[in-house]
This record gives sequence, C-alpha cells and structure tokens, in this order.
Amino acid sequence: MPTTKPTANTAGAPVSEMATKPTVIGQLANPTRFLGLTEALLPWLTGLAAVCLGVGVYLAFFVAPADYQQGDSVRIMFIHVPAAWLAMFCYSLMAVAALGTLVWRHPLADVAAKAAAPLGAAFTLLALFTGSVWGKPMWGTWWVWDARLTSVLVLFIMYLGLIALWRSFDDPGRAGRVAAILTLVGFINIPIIKFSVDWWNTLHQPASVIRLDGPTIHPTMLWPLLIMAIGFTLAFTALHLGAMRAEIFRRRVRTAQIMIAQRQASPMASAPVAKAAAAPVGGSVVSGR
Repeated sequence: MPTTKPTANTAGAPVSEMATKPTVIGQLANPTRFLGLTEALLPWLTGLAAVCLGVGVYLAFFVAPADYQQGDSVRIMFIHVPAAWLAMFCYSLMAVAALGTLVWRHPLADVAAKAAAPLGAAFTLLALFTGSVWGKPMWGTWWVWDARLTSVLVLFIMYLGLIALWRSFDDPGRAGRVAAILTLVGFINIPIIKFSVDWWNTLHQPASVIRLDGPTIHPTMLWPLLIMAIGFTLAFTALHLGAMRAEIFRRRVRTAQIMIAQRQASPMASAPVAKAAAAPVGGSVVSGR
C-alpha cells in the first residue's frame, strides 16, 4: 500500500509534528520543568534586583534633589510609588492566574496565585505605611478616608481574605478554584484604585508618571523612581518564583504523606478479613464464642 506523507503547513512543518509539539506555556505546566527553569533563573533575578535596588537607593537618597515644596520628605515617594504599583500588579497577576485555573486548567495557575497573595499583601501594607508617613507632613494627618486610600485598604483586606481562604481548605485544588472566583470578583477594585483620583475629589495627587502627555516629574527624580520600580519588580519576580517552588514542594510532600498513610491503612483494614477467613468454623470469630 502506498504510504501518505504528513501534510505540511505554509511554514514547512508537518501538521502531525505541530500538533504534538508543546507550547512554552504547555512546557511550563510540567512542575519538574518549571523547577529546573526557575532554579537557573533565580540567581540572575536576585542579582539584578540587588543591583537595581542598590543603584536606585543611592540615586534616590543621595543624588536626587529635594522637592521645592515637600523638601526631603519627597524621598518617601521612591519606596511608596513602586510598592503601590506592585500592589496592583500583583493582584492583576492573580486575576490572570485565576483565569488560568478556571478556563485553561493550567496546573500551576493556582500555585502562582497562592504564592503571589502574601507578596501582594506585603507590598500593599508597605504602600499604606509609607503613604501615611508621607501624608502626615503634607496633609497634617496620618489617614483620611478618601477614595484612593480606602480602596487600597480594601485591596489589603482582600489579600488577607484570600490568604485565609487558601488555609481553610485541606484540598489545594478546591481551594484554588474557590479563590479564583473570588479573585476575579475582587478585580473590580483595581480600576477603582487607578482612576479614583479622576472620578472623585481626593487629597491624593493624580498620576504624574504614566500620562498621555508625558511624565510631569523632573528627570532627576524620574530616573531614580523608574530604577527603583524595576528593582522592586525584579525582587517581586524572584520572591514569587521562589514561593511557587516552595508551594510545589509542599504539595509533593502532602501527596507523599497521603500515599504513605493510605498504604499503612490498607493492611490494617484487610487484617480482620484475612483473620476471619483463616479461622475454623467453630472458632470464636464465626460462632461468637
């Protein structure tokens, strides 16, 4: 019989080969491959984060000039702004991971979301703390219930609620699905945080970096801020990948413990049955004496 050759697409690759070739995301769905990749990336990410943060701190506190109105208190901006950006970015990442859990069924999606929640809570708390320290000399008070501050506080509470939800379930898969639904519902708070200064009259200043007409910050302050933001982002990426690795190992240990417990319980459950089958007809097992 004549053999048929596999058809090829316009790029020249056989269709059968393309159908079986996994994508990059599909390859990362394998936890073992993910662990191998992150093991190689983490030292580089950690080093780059340390360099960017070191350069950013030097520029922010020793090179950038003081503001003509706020004085040296403006230097809190170099920590507050990157922390606030990452607080929203982290939750957005969790929302994408929630879609991966519910829609694409990616094996590592709920791992990514669970690992990101404590980091997001930490960055949100840092943003709230530095914002209060910055607001005291500028506004004359540590806290005001305006739209921006209140919505960020709600974000922090949402992080804590999701962390508590994950810990309340013994089954990680079930916890991931429930948390994914709540994460998507809570994502409505992210645009509220972003546009709260435009929708309502608040004490918080409007956006001064990401604007259609360009940044309004002087380059001597803008560049240290951007370098600090890059350093914060690299540090978050390194911490997130490390937390994902820890969660994968934790789940492997849990699975191994469950398998060991099942193996230990199986002989104990079958022992009375075997003993009853081996007992004589007039024995105590059958006759009840």
